[in-house]
Amino acid sequence: MKIIAIKAKQITTVVSLMLVVALLCVFSSVTAANTVYLGYATRMVPIYSVKTDEKKVALTFDAAWGADKTSKIIEILNNEGIKGTFFLVGFWVEANPDKVKEISDAGFDIGTHSNTHPKMSTLSSNQMASELSTSMELITKITGNPIRFFRPPFGDYNNQLLTTAAGLGLQTIQWDVDSLDWKGLSGEQILERVKQSVTNGSIILCHNNSDHILDALPLVISYLKAEGYSMVKLSELVYESDYTINNNGLQIKN
Repeated sequence: MKIIAIKAKQITTVVSLMLVVALLCVFSSVTAANTVYLGYATRMVPIYSVKTDEKKVALTFDAAWGADKTSKIIEILNNEGIKGTFFLVGFWVEANPDKVKEISDAGFDIGTHSNTHPKMSTLSSNQMASELSTSMELITKITGNPIRFFRPPFGDYNNQLLTTAAGLGLQTIQWDVDSLDWKGLSGEQILERVKQSVTNGSIILCHNNSDHILDALPLVISYLKAEGYSMVKLSELVYESDYTINNNGLQIKN
């Protein structure tokens, strides 16, 4: 009986060890799988700025609500010999076809800012594609020009959105200089924000109908010119092909 008891204890010990080993193997497998997955599922990044030795930047204007300051913005830029880029929401395009044509006729770039200005990371891939393609068609119907650039509403994006946009031939554009003009900042305050962050290849975010954009724009232009910067449209700044984007959204020519 004693021998049997010893064997039983030995069997129990062996079984326990086997269970521990098995659990460790499972844990190791899960950990390894998670590591591989996390390494594979890298977050994609849109273009925030462009690496360039040239002192050039892009003034960009998002248009979703209001249009009464748009013509004056165009006039200021034209008088200064500057080209800008406008990102238009589909419902704004439908409400202001004359302004869309005015922007296009002035030789500015026009990109899509979605069709209804939703938080696009919450949409399905089909809904994302619909938001983009519908707005692109609305703009192109008026201008006759293809659309190359897309700016996500609220700056909100995920991998699916960037993939969907790229599939439609769009480059997704963010910004590295935020004027915060939509918060009602004065012209001088907007200028200070530009001064703090602007550098070669910067993309400056403004809005076409913010409270003090018409006060800020001449100040910003005067400062940038004094610092030796030229202000160009995105198609003259952003590389169309053969580039990489680093973790900070800096587009680098290969």
